[in-house]
Amino acid sequence: MAQTGGARGNMDIQDQKETFRGFLTASVWGGGLAIQLVALLTLAFAIGAGWWAGWIAFVAIGAAAGFFFRMSSVYWAVQAAIWVVLALGGFIVPALSGMMG
Repeated sequence: MAQTGGARGNMDIQDQKETFRGFLTASVWGGGLAIQLVALLTLAFAIGAGWWAGWIAFVAIGAAAGFFFRMSSVYWAVQAAIWVVLALGGFIVPALSGMMG
């Protein structure tokens, strides 16, 4: 049987709190990036709105998630890097494939 005479509320749960916070942060990052990617690919390819419409949606969703969930500076740095890479891709890939002017 379980002991019933123990003191309640004295256990250190700091490690559990940090683990849960990490899980929630990873879930927001992963879920947000999945939503951003679906929006980008849907607008760019599925409905034919173009790469730049998808990129704008990608940036808007990332910024909204960052502000709403009060993400850290690391989140913003990663988002900015992804935005720059995708923007460069919007110029480089069409140029390489001969699709520009």
